[in-house]
Amino acid sequence: MLRTLCQAGGAVFKNSQRTVPRLWPTPVQQRWASRLPMNTVVLFVPQQEAWVVQRMGRFHRILEPGLNFLIPILDQVRYVQSLKEIVIDIPEQSAVSQDNVTLQIDGVLFLRILDPFKASYGVEDPEYAVTQLAQTTMRSELGKLTLDKVFRERESLNSNMVHSINQASDDWGIRCLRYEIKDIQVPPRVKDSMQMQVEAERKKRATVLESEGTREADINIAEGRKQSQILASEGEKAEQINKAAGEAQAVLAKAEAKSKAIRLLSDALAEQNGSAAASLSVAEQYVSAFSNLAKESNTVLLPSNTGDVSGMVTQAMSIYSRLAQPRPKVESVKLEKE
Repeated sequence: MLRTLCQAGGAVFKNSQRTVPRLWPTPVQQRWASRLPMNTVVLFVPQQEAWVVQRMGRFHRILEPGLNFLIPILDQVRYVQSLKEIVIDIPEQSAVSQDNVTLQIDGVLFLRILDPFKASYGVEDPEYAVTQLAQTTMRSELGKLTLDKVFRERESLNSNMVHSINQASDDWGIRCLRYEIKDIQVPPRVKDSMQMQVEAERKKRATVLESEGTREADINIAEGRKQSQILASEGEKAEQINKAAGEAQAVLAKAEAKSKAIRLLSDALAEQNGSAAASLSVAEQYVSAFSNLAKESNTVLLPSNTGDVSGMVTQAMSIYSRLAQPRPKVESVKLEKE
């Protein structure tokens, strides 16, 4: 029996030397696991790799980086997992947005294996599973957004993708670090309509800006006119005030001068020979007035005795003497009562 067991073990060892099995036979999946190493009793595990060992077909342990020892024939390295950050190119796919626009979208997925045991025994093909999950999640997320929001909320879409993938891939021992959308393609007609919309929006903004500029210019012009009118009215007001003040001062000056002249005249009349001087002054003014009658107007009114200068002077002096006589006290008292 022992001989039979040894022969069977030798046959298995020879077969393991002739064929080197791999975890995923496709060339794309070689990034997940390199060629499985043979059991040479003494094994050196590279950094950032995890080797899953099976003993007699059952999971035994995970080899850490460095020096490790295995039992020949009984132990076998079944899976080799890379603990580095892995980049997966998500192929282009079609999706329909909330407003029924068909989009062609592709992206890049960045992930890392956190649990080699779950990555080895939780799913048959991790890369295929993650790729399909990313595509279905992207279609689901795009169906919740309109076309405009897809372009405006790319960061939110990426974060939702990462959250959804992590919820599903937790049982696989895989952690999605980030998802980036590479390109979004829209149908040609939709692209043309979007271009027309952008042009219309730009024209609208230009029109609004032009109208606002015109409004500001009109407001500035009206404000300038208002200020100029206010300043002009204030200047005119100040001019009228100054003119009135000047006229008032002139009237006061004339009144004071006339008052002084009357005082001097009354003092002169009170002196000796004052009446003769007044008669002489009246006669001079009479002659002067008659000399200027024909110069100012064609119509001239003359008294009947124009040649009697002495009579006119006597008449003027009699009027003056009547005005100069003092009034009775009775009249002054009546005036005070009134």
